[in-house]
Amino acid sequence: MELTKKGHACVRLTEGGRTLVIDPGAFSEPDAAVGADALLITHEHPDHFDEGRLRTALEADPGLLVHAPRAVAERLEGAFPGRVRVVGDGDALEVAGFPVEVHGELHAVIHPDLPRVTNVGYLVTAEGGSVFHPGDAFTVPGRPVDTLLLPLAAPWSKFSEVVEYVRELAPRRAFAVHDGLLSEIGLTVYGRNMGPQGPGVGPTEYARLAPGESVTLA
Repeated sequence: MELTKKGHACVRLTEGGRTLVIDPGAFSEPDAAVGADALLITHEHPDHFDEGRLRTALEADPGLLVHAPRAVAERLEGAFPGRVRVVGDGDALEVAGFPVEVHGELHAVIHPDLPRVTNVGYLVTAEGGSVFHPGDAFTVPGRPVDTLLLPLAAPWSKFSEVVEYVRELAPRRAFAVHDGLLSEIGLTVYGRNMGPQGPGVGPTEYARLAPGESVTLA
């Protein structure tokens, strides 16, 4: 399975000619959803869900399907009947030939005065092992994870929580996502702290892919 970073929180997973894209939002590369067989959306915030781009992608490809929480689905399903599927915690389904489990219910707390929206994570399984994208939460799926897509920096997290999340899941590898808010200086600082000079993330191999960069998971 090939994993490609498409900017901020968006990734493409490709295997056997099938392509699954998770969270093509406003901070992602403009072509993030192009050529996908299906899209998975974790929640409604614009850095994860760009309604205009999704509508354009759905209009361009009549075979494209979207799986998302209800708040996202309701904004699309009227114009694209039968092509937008509502998902929630505990669902297990097959999407574009990939087995997918849905985990989690709520976005992490940004501030007590701000309402929490629905947020789901997706555990995708393929020949390269399992890949977990938690969206905007430190969700624990309750089963082993080979590759974690790690929310690196957000208004709702602090560095100690990021480290503890990796330690708790103990994946084989973790690739940074949700890093679009960091400058080059910030990326350097986080990269150093996630590496040998930091507090340590146990057996997990941490790395960051630049937008457009790919890696083969085996």
